[in-house]
Amino acid sequence: MEFSSFLTSLGTSFLIFVVLMLLFTWLSRKPGNSFVYFPNRILKGLDPWDGGSRSRNPFAWIREALSSSEQDVINMSGVDAAVYFVFLSTALAILVLSGLVLLPVLLPVAATDDNVKIQKAKGNQTFSDIDKLLMGNVKGGSPRLWAFLIATYWVSLVTYFLLWKAYVHVSGLRANALMSPEVKPEQFAVLVRDIPPVHEGQTRKEQVDSYFKSIYPETFYRSMVVTNNKEVNKIYKELEGYKKKLAHAEAVYDESKKTGKPEGLRPSIRTGPLGIVGRKVDSIEHYNEKIKELIPKLEAEQKVTLRENQQACAFAFFTNTVTAASAAQSLHAQMVDTWTVMEAPEPRQIIWSNLKIKFFQRIIRQYVVCFIVALTILFYMIPIGFISALTTLDNLKKLLPFLKPIVNIVAVKTVLEAYLPQIALIVFLALLPKLLLALSKAEGIPSVGHAVRATSGKYFYFIILNVFIGVTLGGTLFSTFKSIEKEPNSIVSLLASSLPGNATFFLTFVALKFFVGYGLELSRIVPLIIFHLKKKYLCKTEAELKEAWFPGDLGYATRIPGDMLVITIVLCYSVIAPLIIPFGVVYFGLGWLVLRNQALKVYAPSFETYGRMWPHIHARVIAALILYQVTMFGYFGVKKFSFSTFSLIPLPILSLLFAYVCHKKFYRSFSDTALEVASRELKEIPNMERIYRSFIPPSLSSEKADDDHFEDALSQVSRAGSLA
Repeated sequence: MEFSSFLTSLGTSFLIFVVLMLLFTWLSRKPGNSFVYFPNRILKGLDPWDGGSRSRNPFAWIREALSSSEQDVINMSGVDAAVYFVFLSTALAILVLSGLVLLPVLLPVAATDDNVKIQKAKGNQTFSDIDKLLMGNVKGGSPRLWAFLIATYWVSLVTYFLLWKAYVHVSGLRANALMSPEVKPEQFAVLVRDIPPVHEGQTRKEQVDSYFKSIYPETFYRSMVVTNNKEVNKIYKELEGYKKKLAHAEAVYDESKKTGKPEGLRPSIRTGPLGIVGRKVDSIEHYNEKIKELIPKLEAEQKVTLRENQQACAFAFFTNTVTAASAAQSLHAQMVDTWTVMEAPEPRQIIWSNLKIKFFQRIIRQYVVCFIVALTILFYMIPIGFISALTTLDNLKKLLPFLKPIVNIVAVKTVLEAYLPQIALIVFLALLPKLLLALSKAEGIPSVGHAVRATSGKYFYFIILNVFIGVTLGGTLFSTFKSIEKEPNSIVSLLASSLPGNATFFLTFVALKFFVGYGLELSRIVPLIIFHLKKKYLCKTEAELKEAWFPGDLGYATRIPGDMLVITIVLCYSVIAPLIIPFGVVYFGLGWLVLRNQALKVYAPSFETYGRMWPHIHARVIAALILYQVTMFGYFGVKKFSFSTFSLIPLPILSLLFAYVCHKKFYRSFSDTALEVASRELKEIPNMERIYRSFIPPSLSSEKADDDHFEDALSQVSRAGSLA
């Protein structure tokens, strides 16, 4: 990429961010937009503009984000959000401390050599002005490479130190959150899977109750047998849909009384498919009739489900948290594929359809999903390779010669080099997460939080293998294919020597992500437009309005892998192209500010795992570090620096040893709850019946609290049936 194109990309991206930030300042002060810019505060019952959010100062939100404490983030968005910010601040600190040494040392060392000038004179490759600041400008075997070797060690040691500090801090955050005196229903329960067949003359509930009473006679409270809720869920969903439609129709009717005749105009609907064909009927009467039909049908199906659709899994409840924590960590049966006991997820997190999946089925599913993910990665390598071919216009001209006249136009050339490959790559990646989430759930994972962590892991490996490695190797192979064809033995040296050539692509990729990506995140232009369109044309009730503005969560499944891609890119190029470090610093610094604002005001957590994602984040940062160390080992080999062969071998070993020590010291307290943490005092005596009922899914809850017939069914289930 030409230096002018790089500056165009950077300048335009910065200008877009400034415009979007000013738009945010202007739009967020308008009362009608408070649901878009302050939904989390509204959900918490707080004043949207408390703390000076209506200030005309475009930087007021930065002051508010900087002045907020970690406890503020926990109060508004939970422990998981606070842990995510620990990751952002750790990545930022790694890059800042690395840059303080690498930039003033390596840039002058590289800039004062002349390898690029020599190679350019030979006509081997094309170079830009940026290449003179890269490690590629240092001649092979030069003593100057000692500076780059020492820098490789410096980045590694800084990463070890800061990751250790972060692990200690997050471990404390998790312990403090779990020791909170607030009553958390999931801490009094365990999930029991792989229950063996019931003995003749015994119900499933009697089997579970007798098993746990024999082990925990003093503290076992009761059990809740999980049922297959497929049919009852279908009826419940249909009933809730008609209730929403009835509320909408009544709101339309009330509105017609105010805008038209006093008696109003009753809405109508056709009974055929999609409400556009069939007999025309009064909407309100039609929906009331449907609701009256479905209520007894739902109650009948609830009873059938509770009595007949029992599964080989249950929730067991205990009267204290220590027993529940101890039970979740213990081996209960001699055979590991029976009576599998684990910590219960939050009630809102449970993936009910997965609970019944058997032990060996879950293992087989995991292998099948791994195979599918591997195929997906290989399949995506093909289009990613084509995208990487567009990273230089020289490659584009070789691939499509008929485009030469268009591409040679200065304005077109500048725009294509600045934006096309990066935008194409970002759009391409946006299509994948839903597939990976569905695959993660197909493994038999019992909770949404666990599924999100699994999705995040798959997405991380996908983007590292496809985006980072795929783009680097794809672009290099395309540009050097003829040279490799002539000299097949030169493939390793050609690939490694071409590595710095992709640095400008990743510089602009990172710049586009932090300026344009975070600009759109802050301004929320797309959610704002969608909200106002829904409000004007679709929403008639308060429930519909809330559904239109409800913000969702931070989206860890895709957000964390995206950040991991950036830290991987910056680490791998930190010594080869130190100029990338400031871009990484701006990405994580700006991300910390923007997302701090969003966590405090916008996003509402959909689940809470108390920082369980941190060990996975830590492991992937270590994986990125090892990739960086291996990359440097290969590049020093190409540079014919003999000292590097033995000097760099200890680094990957040291990284693996560091990861092993961290895993042994910290991981157990994240996978399980320490008993000293579980033994904290509660501020009130727990209401066990309320805890028990919090695990009942909505489709099996009765709205008729005083209906004796339904209550009899529930009590019968408590004695000999099942409840999910």
